[in-house]
Amino acid sequence: MKHIEIYTDGACSGNPGPGGWGAILRFRTADKVYEKELSGGEAGTTNNRMELTGLLEALRQLKEPCDIDLYSDSQYVINGLEKGWAKGWRARGWKKADKSPALNADLWAQLLAESEKHVIHYHWLKGHAGHPENERCDRLAVAQSKKYGGRQA
Repeated sequence: MKHIEIYTDGACSGNPGPGGWGAILRFRTADKVYEKELSGGEAGTTNNRMELTGLLEALRQLKEPCDIDLYSDSQYVINGLEKGWAKGWRARGWKKADKSPALNADLWAQLLAESEKHVIHYHWLKGHAGHPENERCDRLAVAQSKKYGGRQA
């Protein structure tokens, strides 16, 4: 399996409000490092939807099963996948343990389908703490949010 590093972040001006997401995919060979940057946004969304979309769009770039180191500052994304929360919601018909509806079920369903093709190692990063790739993803996400009317500083 190819080893891929994925860094993602989401941003939202207001919650809900204009939002954006950014992702970096990195593949290393003995001779070279390949990188791909992705970003996008929406006029009316939430921060969590942008966090999920960043990872979803990154995973969609992969054409074969990969061994992935995922880096995200979103505990919602990391815990939803690593701790199996999303699988539990899916098993209960997109209901949480307290029977309330799971939020963002549309994105979680797609993300589970994509993530189950790969072996993923989850790494939570503290946001806005100077991690170079996380800061880069944040800049991508904020730039997209601003395209849709966001007013981040």
